[in-house]
Amino acid sequence: EVSEGMICAEDELGLGTSHDGIMVLNDDAQVGTEARKYFRVEEDVVFEIGLTPNRTDATSHIGTARDLVAALNRLHNTRDYKLNIPSVARFEVDNHDLDIEVIVEDNKACPRYTGVTISGVHVSESPDWLKNKLNALGLRPINNVVDITNYVLHETGQPLHAFDAAGIAGNKVIVKKLPESTPFITLDEEERKLHSDDLMICNEKEGMCIAGVFGGATSGVTEKTKDIFLESAYFDPTHIRKTSKRHMLQTDASFRFERGADPNITEYALKRAAILIKEVAGGTISSEIKDVYPDPIEKWPVDLAYKNVDRLIGKKIDRQVIKDILTDLELEVVEETADGLRLLIPTFKADVTRDVDVIEEIIRIYGYNNIEFSDKIYSSVQLRARPDREKLQNMISDYLTSQGLSEIMNNSLTKSEYAERSGIFEDKNSVYLLNPLSQDLNVLRQTLLFGGLEVVAYNLNRKVSNLKLYEFGKVYRLKEDRTGDNALEKYHEEKHLMLIFSGMKQAENWNAVPGKVDLFDVKALVEGILEKLGIERDKLVLEECSNNLFAEDLIYKVNNDKLVEVGSVSKKQLDAFDIRQGVFSAVINWDLLLKHLPGSDKLYEPVARYPEVRRDLALLLDTAVKFNDLKNLAFSTERKLLKSVGIFDIYQGDKIPEGKKSYALSFILQDKEKTLNDKVIDKAMKRIQMAFEQNFGAELR
Repeated sequence: EVSEGMICAEDELGLGTSHDGIMVLNDDAQVGTEARKYFRVEEDVVFEIGLTPNRTDATSHIGTARDLVAALNRLHNTRDYKLNIPSVARFEVDNHDLDIEVIVEDNKACPRYTGVTISGVHVSESPDWLKNKLNALGLRPINNVVDITNYVLHETGQPLHAFDAAGIAGNKVIVKKLPESTPFITLDEEERKLHSDDLMICNEKEGMCIAGVFGGATSGVTEKTKDIFLESAYFDPTHIRKTSKRHMLQTDASFRFERGADPNITEYALKRAAILIKEVAGGTISSEIKDVYPDPIEKWPVDLAYKNVDRLIGKKIDRQVIKDILTDLELEVVEETADGLRLLIPTFKADVTRDVDVIEEIIRIYGYNNIEFSDKIYSSVQLRARPDREKLQNMISDYLTSQGLSEIMNNSLTKSEYAERSGIFEDKNSVYLLNPLSQDLNVLRQTLLFGGLEVVAYNLNRKVSNLKLYEFGKVYRLKEDRTGDNALEKYHEEKHLMLIFSGMKQAENWNAVPGKVDLFDVKALVEGILEKLGIERDKLVLEECSNNLFAEDLIYKVNNDKLVEVGSVSKKQLDAFDIRQGVFSAVINWDLLLKHLPGSDKLYEPVARYPEVRRDLALLLDTAVKFNDLKNLAFSTERKLLKSVGIFDIYQGDKIPEGKKSYALSFILQDKEKTLNDKVIDKAMKRIQMAFEQNFGAELR
């Protein structure tokens, strides 16, 4: 059956938020009339602006208009555009019938607090013009008083809050901190336990609002409200940011306060809101403005040298153009010389503190595309560090990529619980963030491994099970034992390289033998890296160990410096990431590895003219003897002729005594100057065999 239409509620047409019932039109509604005309819907254009965190001044219509004035004047090469903001000259105190005292106990957390009372208001639905504007902003209209505070917030960038004056016990507003774990019910009807550092707006008896973040359930404006206390304050950004993160409350107010609002717009915004509230809700202004501002925040000076402008921008911009741009942005020029300007920076430009910030403002308005490319390239010849770290990293990256690995790049921020769970990385060595975005990103990583495991888990959850990955990245550690005048000395960072394998050696194919990756695949790649970097194998010492991270663990050392750790990730760690297949990893201390590189470049060696010779030995050994020990001893015994040592068979079982094992080893010998004869070969092999017997109790089978 064909539907000829539907009966709609307000919210289904985008005309409001009500879904209580269908909209019934008046009898005089003419069929065929455009809905937007009948409902008097205002046509508007909404601009969505992507803001960087430092541009608090642009989180308002006035701030955006200020930038537009500068941009349009520059675009049209004129001085005609001016910023006109709504006047508050009409603000006046009608009577003194409702006086509320303001006490600020913590001036650091609340440098400025202003407020005024309005009595006899009629709280009701907002007029259409106000609702339409808020709807365009994506805000839900609540009532005329609250809607005005939200409207002025977006207009000026200054958050405001309206309290029901009847709920202010003792007619006192006290800005202070409450004891740890004090319960407080917020507007969303959720009870929260306060932190002792949370700043609160209180009356004589209890808290009414989490300052700059969220209102309380009992102090807000309702249809029964007759008198209000209107707040406009400036709160310390750090306090607001911490409180917002602690309680996981991100509001329009906290968004602005934690980035640094303008402390000197509070009174203007208060007057603007009071005037509009009188227009839409009636009432009278019933007190003087209470303004607690013991240490006013003044404009700050910045000296701008023209030579720095020219150097950083790469072009000499007309000096009058520079002054016009700065004037349009309301950066006050107080002194001018042939060499530059002295400026006073307004308090709404919290991101401008240095001359380079001013230069950024200039080029932003002047236009990056208006900077021409020079016909010449100016460069300087600089000595390059040896070893060339970037070149070596690129070389190893190319090598790993050629071996089928994919590079990953993880966030340096991670969870503190990873270090706690590892049993290796102590919490006291963790570098914590003062203002973490979340508890999942509250500490700098001490290892690349956990980020790699996150990537493995992420891919496994998406049915990608065969993984060969590597990552170059910094790790960070706090050294509490370091003391000195330089606070940075106790922070240590170094670059690591991580390899991480899981799944099958290669994708399923008809002509390939299937097999899972294992520890030896990672080990082979590590030794390939060491060989490409020229690390001499006779200097390498291999040690076996086990810890909470790896079930099997092999450590490569040079001169007792731990360069590489290779292992199979323990089941405990895999379970924590919900990984159900084996994972093998290697972590290389890249910075330390580069310190052990040979001092000179590799020299060319011609291809050998004389043939290689292979000899095999079958040895009976104690089970504790490792192949690597045999290999190192062989090379130290026969340095001239021995080229490589391999193992091609291991046997334990029948005819082998308990506690013993059989190794079948291959030896490749070669002389660069002549062809080897049997006598020389037998003599070399005899020396190697005797060394095995004397050092490891080996028996020839």
